[in-house]
Amino acid sequence: MQIIKSFSKLLVFICPFFACLLGAVSQAGAQSTFLPQGDKGYQFVERLEIKQQVNTNLNFSTLKLFNRRYIVQQAEFLDSIYKAGVNSTAGTTDLHPKLTKVDQYNMTSFLMNNTEWVTGSKESFASRKPILKSLYTTRTNLVEVNKRDFFLAINPILQVHAGKESGNDDMIYLNTRGINARGMIAKKIGFFTSITDNQERGPKFFQQKVSDFRAVPGVGFYKNFKTTGVDYFDARGYITFNAAKYIDIQFGFDKNFIGNGYRSLFLSDWSNSYLFVKLNTRIWKFNYQNLFMEIQPQFIKTGDTLLDKKYAAMHHLSINLTKWLNVGLFEGIVFGRKNHFEFQYLNPIIFYRHVEGTIGSPDNALAGFDFKANLAHRVQLYGQFLLDEFNLKQIRANTGWWANKWGLQLGAKYLDAFGVANLDLQFESNRVRPFTYSHYSMVANYTHYNQPLAHPLGANFQEFIGILRYQPAPKWYVNAKVIYYKQGLDSLNGRNFGGNPFLDNNSRRGDYGYDLGGGRKATCFNGLLQVSYELRENLYFDLSAQQRNYKIENVTEQNNMTLVTAGIRFNIMKREYDY
Repeated sequence: MQIIKSFSKLLVFICPFFACLLGAVSQAGAQSTFLPQGDKGYQFVERLEIKQQVNTNLNFSTLKLFNRRYIVQQAEFLDSIYKAGVNSTAGTTDLHPKLTKVDQYNMTSFLMNNTEWVTGSKESFASRKPILKSLYTTRTNLVEVNKRDFFLAINPILQVHAGKESGNDDMIYLNTRGINARGMIAKKIGFFTSITDNQERGPKFFQQKVSDFRAVPGVGFYKNFKTTGVDYFDARGYITFNAAKYIDIQFGFDKNFIGNGYRSLFLSDWSNSYLFVKLNTRIWKFNYQNLFMEIQPQFIKTGDTLLDKKYAAMHHLSINLTKWLNVGLFEGIVFGRKNHFEFQYLNPIIFYRHVEGTIGSPDNALAGFDFKANLAHRVQLYGQFLLDEFNLKQIRANTGWWANKWGLQLGAKYLDAFGVANLDLQFESNRVRPFTYSHYSMVANYTHYNQPLAHPLGANFQEFIGILRYQPAPKWYVNAKVIYYKQGLDSLNGRNFGGNPFLDNNSRRGDYGYDLGGGRKATCFNGLLQVSYELRENLYFDLSAQQRNYKIENVTEQNNMTLVTAGIRFNIMKREYDY
């Protein structure tokens, strides 16, 4: 809670007006909750953004989680155009994107799942046969209260999958049960909470990750379950309110994501949730986000012991340069003071590198640039460039200087590929130099709860991703994914080749000769195919197959795996092993 106490003190000190707002919510604007991680609405909103190709709220989709209010406003506008008959008579234009029949089905589903912000008719959202007259009165929510000054939606969470892995006598399974609730009070305060209880036995390489991280990938704390399984809770929650007409504040325990790709080199949602305060300012062509986080350094947990804290602060400024081009500037810093926040990093409009230098350069500062270009109403080009450290003279010398630390992402999305409705393709490449995200202070490395904060591979790798998403009919979903990467691992004698961000920079042996992929060379092919059928709103039957081949140079042991699973899930994203 140190970060929250520090943040509140700063607001009181620099701006009494904000201090008053913390006690009494402003009447300037309405507040909203956010689409949860992995919600099916993300793919639909991205399709709308690319198809519309105009300067709208959708163009700020680089920052996730999505604000329900903003995206529903735009989706409802497009829906009203379709219902007025414009979509059937006009070709694809900036204001009138051509929507397929499946898009129209997804539009109705999307609005039903965000009913609190729908201003048009909601008659089609009602259930034909509510349970006990009060449950599932609408098709999407177990309990829904939608009054003038109060909205509440409560839903169960369920995911039960079982499968078989080649070469493994144990059954692979995931058993998740839980509940989530979201709501608003007078459209001024929003709140969300979610809790799940999980028992999971993943494939062998997942079990190895748990052992290496001493944490469940994407979650964190766990207990052993039936020898090779894990038992864990996943609890998230936040409140949101307006500080002014254009400024939203969110405080909670959850995840964030900065980027337009499948991966992010800035901040991903792959690691555990964390405590944070987020300020988001959206006005004219600008969106400016400040994120202050309390996270955990690397640890070995022994019994009921209090874990130490470290902190991170991040800025992201997004600008719509044209109706089709959005660019962003990113700055982040991770630092450790023995369970104490550095107050200077609470300044929301200062250059972090300057602060770092002023206080003696003890912290891990990164900067970056991202872009997104929507073209021809069906293509999106995107990318990120992350800069940790570099020396132009050393780059020109091309000697593999260890501190030239940077990452590059380039990708493209192609909608309705080759004229096939609702066939979407995505291609992405990620390249990260050795020692990126690491630091000489093992507290200040770019990690949280024994997991990377950005890309799950850490550093010293080249990755290629191909994704196919196809919705041939309203209730059918086909997802295929191919991931291939090459990574340089540390040598068996302990030499640090820069792939592990947890290791101290000073553990390297020498300053030169560090090329991307240097060290023991590992290659991985990971192919996944999933077919899902929506039995009713947000209830899916899933059937999936996965092939993963992992090879380390000069190691004869094979780490190949074939996995087939089947199961159902309700109000939750599919658990994937995509690393």
